[in-house]
Amino acid sequence: MWFWEKDSVEYEVFKQYERALVAIGVNFSLEEVQMALEDCTYGLENALKSTIDYVLWLQKNEKQFFPNAILISALREQWKPRAWRDEYLELPMLESAGQRWWNAAASRWGYDVRNRLVADVFYDEGTEFIKFTNGKEMTVETAWHWEWERVLNYANS
Repeated sequence: MWFWEKDSVEYEVFKQYERALVAIGVNFSLEEVQMALEDCTYGLENALKSTIDYVLWLQKNEKQFFPNAILISALREQWKPRAWRDEYLELPMLESAGQRWWNAAASRWGYDVRNRLVADVFYDEGTEFIKFTNGKEMTVETAWHWEWERVLNYANS
């Protein structure tokens, strides 16, 4: 599903906003979304910021929204953000399930244990995974369903 080389500027920009976009409901596995991203040769960051900014405004004003269509329009029409704030990416409502799990793991196990056991939380093909330092992986969804002690044992074994 990757639209760009992993060492490209576009990929780095995309990764900055990916979690927030998923949190607002963008589905990167949709062909139309993928095509719009692939076709975007200019203004990628502005389009991603504009999408998030606009969806936040629509949510605040209790309006219906279609995040995939908004992103596609922002990419194709090269939208520019109107009221963007970098703090938006810190809003709890824009945290992915993986970010919430990462924060909860620090609360449950302590920062040192979490940082020793968890190598990364990442997306692959629209699913969020946890990679442990022992080389094992599991979906974030599975981690939320398991007891904390069970995940800890899995990460330690």
